[in-house]
Amino acid sequence: MTLGENLIYQRKKQGLSQEELAGKTQVTVRTIQRIEKGDVNPHLQTVKLLAAALSVEVEDLMPIDNPREETIQAKWLLLIHATPLLGLFIPFLNVLLPLFLWIHKREDHPLYYRHGAQVINFQITVLLLYLASFAALLTWEGYGFVFFITVIPLCIAITFANIIYALRSRKCFYPAIPFLGSGRKKTLKTILLAGFALTTQSLPAQGQALAGQWDANHRAGTIERLDGIRRSKAIERLDGSRISAAELTRQIKELAEAGGVTGLAVAVFNEATPVYQETFGYRDAPRGLHLEVGSNMYGASLSKAVFAVLVMKLVEEGVIDLDTPLESYLPKKIHEYTPQTKWHDDYSNLEGDTVYPAITARMCLAHTSGFPNWRWFKPDQKLRVHGTPGEEYRYSGEGLVYLQVVLEKITGQPLEELAREYIFKPLGMSDTAYLWKEPFARNYAVGHRADGTAYKKDTDNEPRSASTLETTPADYARFLEGVLKREILQPESWGRLFSRQIRIRSVKQFGEGAREQTDRYDGIGLGYAMGWGYLETPHGPGLFKEGHGNGFQHYTIVFPRAAKGIMILANSDNAEGIFRDLLHLALKDTYTPWRWEGYIPFYDR
Repeated sequence: MTLGENLIYQRKKQGLSQEELAGKTQVTVRTIQRIEKGDVNPHLQTVKLLAAALSVEVEDLMPIDNPREETIQAKWLLLIHATPLLGLFIPFLNVLLPLFLWIHKREDHPLYYRHGAQVINFQITVLLLYLASFAALLTWEGYGFVFFITVIPLCIAITFANIIYALRSRKCFYPAIPFLGSGRKKTLKTILLAGFALTTQSLPAQGQALAGQWDANHRAGTIERLDGIRRSKAIERLDGSRISAAELTRQIKELAEAGGVTGLAVAVFNEATPVYQETFGYRDAPRGLHLEVGSNMYGASLSKAVFAVLVMKLVEEGVIDLDTPLESYLPKKIHEYTPQTKWHDDYSNLEGDTVYPAITARMCLAHTSGFPNWRWFKPDQKLRVHGTPGEEYRYSGEGLVYLQVVLEKITGQPLEELAREYIFKPLGMSDTAYLWKEPFARNYAVGHRADGTAYKKDTDNEPRSASTLETTPADYARFLEGVLKREILQPESWGRLFSRQIRIRSVKQFGEGAREQTDRYDGIGLGYAMGWGYLETPHGPGLFKEGHGNGFQHYTIVFPRAAKGIMILANSDNAEGIFRDLLHLALKDTYTPWRWEGYIPFYDR
């Protein structure tokens, strides 16, 4: 059975409609429909959400490729659960045999990993209980004997019950100390290894050899999982050339060190999937803390790319139209509302303005609203419209925030709640938000100045669609994977989102040259789509988005037709000085308008 057929079976078995299942999972009805039709291959996190809502295991939904697989699974599960019974005759075999099986089968299927871990946990717990009962027999008169003679029969009964349970439902339950968790946490493995090493001191040589084999496999498995897909094969670049992951890592490391980049995260995509993901340097250099794929990083203007997808989702659902003036959705003028935030929803300066009512969602996403980037860049720090909305490209964070404020008033939901419902949850971006959250404090990156000193982490931002995204390299890579695989939205919506809305002919995006005209970029048809920059290449359109804040500099570009792309996240004011060379090295991207972006190589500055 396919995943879609399994989902239909489990959903109907519980009497749930697609709408009811969507309500329990936050996976949209449209996504559930497409999964059941077989139109999409959903991300594992989406399958996990559906399985949790249906109270089944992920394996109950996943398709079985080999018709004999179910029989094979049953045999292996029987071995894993039943072999500990041999420990009744030979000491320690109740742990050694399932451990041996787990070593060799844990990577073959999540079922073997989970069941094996639980059996091993239980059998180690049994050994501890047996030792405790023996001590009680000697020291606790009367009751100690009852305790001693009860332990073994009870454990045998639990084992037989789980053999039957596992063969019938592919599930098991053992009351045990969680030495080895299903999450493969390093600390728990270390506890198990240490405890097992103590017990094996008195075992024969064969047992010690097996323990050593397990330790070696543990270390090798850890390295393998850390390397993952980024080590599995060479990376194919836009021009068809290839580079090995090891060589790419070596050259990026050299480039980052030469450019004085404190911390850097890079992901490269082939066939719409990340085939390379690596981090370099520090998340907090003064404290000597290394950057990881799970480290929180300030996303800056990468916020806009996520928000654009959210807006298109709301367009699909009929909440808003791209070309209807935004203020027409409101019962009163935007400047008549009392501000609810520190500053970003204060539109009192628009009173008397006769042009802003024409601004639409399309204009906000394409940066043609006429609003400045931020009001505080103006001498009087007052918000005004410059020119006629819809006619001229003028990069504007204020435009996206205006669209956010209107959407919040229309839906009655704050930005964070909308993003969580439509983007973060469906894509499994559990460490991403438009505001700071306390769990992020466990592993967060600070921005670094050019001299390597650290900025203070800003944690009091109110959610803003244009600028306050907090994410991780792993989460944002997942977002870009969703973009390349065209998840979340219908195909026609992706087509609209990534269509060029306006041509750009300025010398530079910001600063001196932003108002000067040039034909330098006509060859790539430089422009802006909705929420993303746009350029044309022999490999199809390229959609790019930057991020820039104190101590944080990012760049991403995807080529949907080629199913390739790259993500560069950095927590250093020096990072943009290596972007041109890094894009060429990792992807052979010669199309990004690096002069327009201001990505002058560090050795030419």
